[in-house]
Amino acid sequence: MSKKHPVIVVTGSSGAGTTTVKRAFEHVFRREGIHAAVVEGDSFHSLNRQEFKVAVKNAEAQGNNHFSHFGPEANHFDKIEELFETYGKSGTGKKRYYIHNPTEAAEQNARLGTQLSAGEFTPWEDLPANSDVLFYEGLHGMVKTNEVDLPKHVDLGIGVVPVINLEWIQKIHRDSSERGYSAEETVDTILRRMPSYINYIATQFSNTHINFQRVAIVDTSNPFVMRDIPTLDESFVIIRFRDPGMADFPYLVSMLNNSFMTRRNTIAVPGGKMGLAMEIILAPLIHDLMRNR
Repeated sequence: MSKKHPVIVVTGSSGAGTTTVKRAFEHVFRREGIHAAVVEGDSFHSLNRQEFKVAVKNAEAQGNNHFSHFGPEANHFDKIEELFETYGKSGTGKKRYYIHNPTEAAEQNARLGTQLSAGEFTPWEDLPANSDVLFYEGLHGMVKTNEVDLPKHVDLGIGVVPVINLEWIQKIHRDSSERGYSAEETVDTILRRMPSYINYIATQFSNTHINFQRVAIVDTSNPFVMRDIPTLDESFVIIRFRDPGMADFPYLVSMLNNSFMTRRNTIAVPGGKMGLAMEIILAPLIHDLMRNR
């Protein structure tokens, strides 16, 4: 961790909703005039799209049906740690982009003068100079193993982790609408990822400072046949603080109608208030990080 060069992490599984939290941070950064060096977790995959497909086939041929983007075999955990540590010491580091689609490919090729395609990585490049904070959003920002310890470099770690049925519903719908996958293909992906999900995704949420967990208040018993995603108004958000001293709970309850405490470090907030709750909670924490610099 570093007072002068703080590192903020938003971590969560594919389809968990980390983008919502990312937007809340962006609003605070913009309002406070904070220059953030933004890093996407996908850029630390160790294989491009074609290489990953080949690796999956090779693993299956050897009887391994659980090779996935969730595990260390397809990621550079060491490079994430190197970035966090280097940034904390000097405010510098290297990043790259993983190109998800043709639109992103056109943008990066115009910026770099390259001929890259969707599914490839841009070359490593320096972070923007004179940034105020490093902001990571992705799958593995709080991973801790025998080889790496990312949490020790993180000043503020946020977990986004819907209850598992809701996470699966969100992923199935996202993969269908944005990537054209069938529900059966997404279920196969979920099954292949499960061991790494248990070992490398779920374990992170014990290391985060705050977790936002959305819980549906409608029936999601069979997530694989749900026709739509439960709305925010059909949900509650359970917000857990590792340190109860991080939050002014009476203030939060007074500001967020129909919210209530469930434990000494946990508050339940109506789903429709999730964005507001995030900004109320995160703004003073970010302000403290900047003041302590």
